[in-house]
Amino acid sequence: MISMAGIGGKRTKVLAGAPNGRTAFAKLLAEAVQEPLAPEPLYLDFTDVDIATASYLRESVLQFRDVVRRQRSNFYPVVSNANAQVLEELALLIQASNGILMTCSLDERGTPSQAALIGNLDPKQKLTFELVNRKGETDASELMRDHGADESVKQTAWNNRLAALAGLGLIYEVSQGRAKRYKPLFGGDVYGH
Repeated sequence: MISMAGIGGKRTKVLAGAPNGRTAFAKLLAEAVQEPLAPEPLYLDFTDVDIATASYLRESVLQFRDVVRRQRSNFYPVVSNANAQVLEELALLIQASNGILMTCSLDERGTPSQAALIGNLDPKQKLTFELVNRKGETDASELMRDHGADESVKQTAWNNRLAALAGLGLIYEVSQGRAKRYKPLFGGDVYGH
């Protein structure tokens, strides 16, 4: 977990401005240099942050998420414990870029709850996301077998949807030799509760 208040300097409650966002981006990259062996969420914790401007968030959080996911890192950035004002700024940015971002709440033990997506998935991606979360772990051939009964959806289409969701940082991609399996970021009833 990375404290965004701490990244902002001296536990600041206001994160503002593109230059400060770029500074925070560099600090986030430095914090994420130790690559985990297995996929895991990297919580960008907004506890104690009252305000974060769109320019700050664009240059820090969204830039960091995009770089980490392009590198196919085992880190999956998730915004945690953001207040309504910060979530509103993120929603405006995400909507403007037609993107998507995972958020959640963390308790004092670091247990996630109330996971939600900011932004919209297209209907096919949404179905795939829901199926991965329902199954707990799957791959394209299982989804084709279980949900492609009319054979209009080929295994390649399922592969593409799963890879796109992993690229967005919404599900884990786990390589098993040449095969890939996909898992939800959170287990159990974390979504929407």
